[in-house]
Amino acid sequence: MKVVVEEPRCVAAGQCVLIAPEVFDQRDEDGIVILLEESPGPELHDAVRESAVACPAAAIHTVAS
Repeated sequence: MKVVVEEPRCVAAGQCVLIAPEVFDQRDEDGIVILLEESPGPELHDAVRESAVACPAAAIHTVAS
């Protein structure tokens, strides 16, 4: 799985960081999401999918790899 974040759509809600802190973080200056792991291991796939659903801006997408 590859994770794609549409940074311009991010509203800095931070839901993804709460759900999958191993994959996502936020910039200090504006709270916009930072992708820590573009291709997370299988053990994180469920958390990434949950983060995508929870994102209020629909800025997180997954692509099969």
